[in-house]
Amino acid sequence: MRALLSLSDKTGLTEFARGLQAAGFELVSTGGTAKALRDAGIPTVEVSDLTHFPEILGGRVKTLHPNVFGGILYDRKNPKHSGDVEKHGIAPIDWVIVNLYPFEKMRMDNRLDKPEMIEFIDIGGVSLLRAAGKNFASVAVLCDPADYPKALAELKENKNLSLESRRALAAKAFAHTAHYDSMIARYFREEVMDDVAGLKSGVKISTPIQTDAATLFSNELTLGLKKVSDLRYGENPQQKAALYKESGSLEWGVVHAQKLQGKELSFNNYLDLDAAWNIANSFAGSPYKGAVCVIIKHNNPCGTAVSETLLSAFQMALSCDPLSAFGGVIGFGSAVDKETASEIVKSFYECVIAPDYAPEALEIFKKKPNLRVLRQEGTLSLPYELDFKRVSGGLLVQEKDNLVSAEDRVVSKRPPTPEEAYSLGFAWRLCKFVKSNAILLSQGSVSCGVGAGQMSRIDSLKIALSKMSAAKSDIIPTLSKLPLVMASDAFFPFRDCVDEAAKAGISAIIQPGGSLKDQESIDAANQHGMAMVFTGMRHFKH
Repeated sequence: MRALLSLSDKTGLTEFARGLQAAGFELVSTGGTAKALRDAGIPTVEVSDLTHFPEILGGRVKTLHPNVFGGILYDRKNPKHSGDVEKHGIAPIDWVIVNLYPFEKMRMDNRLDKPEMIEFIDIGGVSLLRAAGKNFASVAVLCDPADYPKALAELKENKNLSLESRRALAAKAFAHTAHYDSMIARYFREEVMDDVAGLKSGVKISTPIQTDAATLFSNELTLGLKKVSDLRYGENPQQKAALYKESGSLEWGVVHAQKLQGKELSFNNYLDLDAAWNIANSFAGSPYKGAVCVIIKHNNPCGTAVSETLLSAFQMALSCDPLSAFGGVIGFGSAVDKETASEIVKSFYECVIAPDYAPEALEIFKKKPNLRVLRQEGTLSLPYELDFKRVSGGLLVQEKDNLVSAEDRVVSKRPPTPEEAYSLGFAWRLCKFVKSNAILLSQGSVSCGVGAGQMSRIDSLKIALSKMSAAKSDIIPTLSKLPLVMASDAFFPFRDCVDEAAKAGISAIIQPGGSLKDQESIDAANQHGMAMVFTGMRHFKH
């Protein structure tokens, strides 16, 4: 029996090699692995002794030889194969133990220039894994040190690995090489898009970049995903679920958030945390300065506010819909202080996510041991980030909806007052995070009513109006002095929403425009003395 070892990550190598040696294997290895084995006192044959050819091109070519690949791909049940290996003196290779150059780590470290990065693209290792995986009927292939103990145990008990074990290891090897290639493909794709966008290679930025569709959406698109953890269940208890991170990408977003306390995170927790984190960070660089708080329920913002202090932002966000906020997820755009933490623990919430926490706040949260508390710094977006939605048999792929407006154009006779314009801007910025059909009411930088996910826009408006609590002016007296405005994520097909809004005391409306009956809505706004602004851009969210 012969085993070929070529390892970049030498975790567990010595123990595994000794186990193979004890089972009667002859060990064949490449340069760095051979040295590690010899340093441990384990005899090994160099690959060059099999190929009778030295490593060349600075190590780019060392295993790519018929004496290696013939020994791996040899089908022991094929008489013609047996004749070939006998004729050419090729020794069979029964186990292949290989892992690959750390391309992802080098890419993420971002310390290498292009020529150096190219050298971390593994050629021989990928070929060895694929060859061994193809011939799993005769050859065992291992690419993960975590599989060493189990493989040795089965070898010791049965003198070899079963066909089922070899097939499972082959599946893992092909998944590993596909994942590896996906990271390389992503690297080259982003290099191409850097060139198109005129960016200097390797520059890390956190703003969306506009590129043409042909460059952004290639004919073949690969995703590299690596499992972070299993989850208790999916959206419902009968659904199994796991959390994956996107490989080859900067560590950002809720997947990489640090959990400081609380129960295990669920599938739905992650969805709501992502919404909270995105909304809280969407106000960075906007005209709305101050502390940001958003409360998410079933992936919709049931309350959002920007205020002078974090405590007042939380209180204002909560005042929008305190009934729905119960059991929700809270997101903050700045560090949580002890005063805000003291208010949070007065009720039940599932999770809190923020860039940081005062030590006193973390102590207060310990009163609610099941409350999940996460820390993650904010980043608006990453260049070239794509949005994926699953459909039967495939994926829909699009750019993230990072832009706010194409243009703001006053279409009513009366322009909005400065106070109305301020409120409209806030409502429009927030409205795109609400499920369509979406209506959002605001006063200043505080949401006052949200109508989400209805089949008709008038129903969304009625729900938003019903969420406006009569007690709100008592909780936050300053709101009563601000104009009440409305944002709609898409155009009004009829004037009914404008008429209903006027009855409720709404003084200004912002919407994309684009309906065949836009003029009817404009006429209605003029008849009621309302201001209306068209953005020229809709924000459907399904």
